[in-house]
Amino acid sequence: MSKYVPDISTHRWVVISPQRGTRPEDHNDKSKEKKICPFCEGNESITPPEVFRFGGGDPNKAGWKVRVVPNKFSITDIHEVIIHSPGHEKDIVEMPLEYTELILTAYRQRYNNYRKKGQVLIFCNHGEHAGESLTHPHSQLVVIPSQINLDTLVREPLNNLVEDNKLFHVYCPDFSQWPYEVWIAPKKTDTFFGDITDIEIKELAEIMLKMLKRLLRIYQKHPISTLVFGYNYYIYHKENWYLRIIPRLIHRAGFELGTGLYVNIVDPLEAALELRGVERRMMGVLKKLKKF
Repeated sequence: MSKYVPDISTHRWVVISPQRGTRPEDHNDKSKEKKICPFCEGNESITPPEVFRFGGGDPNKAGWKVRVVPNKFSITDIHEVIIHSPGHEKDIVEMPLEYTELILTAYRQRYNNYRKKGQVLIFCNHGEHAGESLTHPHSQLVVIPSQINLDTLVREPLNNLVEDNKLFHVYCPDFSQWPYEVWIAPKKTDTFFGDITDIEIKELAEIMLKMLKRLLRIYQKHPISTLVFGYNYYIYHKENWYLRIIPRLIHRAGFELGTGLYVNIVDPLEAALELRGVERRMMGVLKKLKKF
């Protein structure tokens, strides 16, 4: 069982979850022996019994495309793993669009399964420095009691538009805490993620995949750190939902930890222009024009 402990003065909470300390870590394993991945096809018996799947085959057997299982090393009392595909190393950006649609559809199904039990947060950690413990691509879902105050940002105003399609805006908010962070927000307001339609899932999958690929290209073109490209994303759990993608191009250090202030080394306007495909040499000119 997890334990929630509040700070009286700030109304913030911490989760005490000792069972997390025993979870496996691909990145910490220095042995040359090849380890068995519990998320790979054929190893279904290693995980707890699945709760949901897309694809063929019998429950807890091979044949699936997307698979959902309880997390053996849970943070909260309800904690699930959404395994993106049978492929051990293929990230979303390397998979067909169909898989992104299936993953988002699985998110919706699991969100709606728990939406009356508390605050449902869906998130993905890709890359060691983004908090990934197992390299096999996966996302996670946690349910947090409704009385727990979360620091998650509400939807930011629409500034620094990257692009939009029929149903979604893509932008880099003025209040961007991380370099090149991207927000994808539905044009329809006052809805929860669980209300998303099949048509919206298709459009969201397309634009999400496009942004991840653009972020990867930007990083490959002019990396701002020696880190391997990694990222987090999460889906806001309350009304007026959004999907926030955070490339993990920098580490947070003592200043941020001590003050709670974030230092962003990339102007969100320039980030939006670059994601839009504008060359860097033109950014200064465009910024000046924006002032007039």
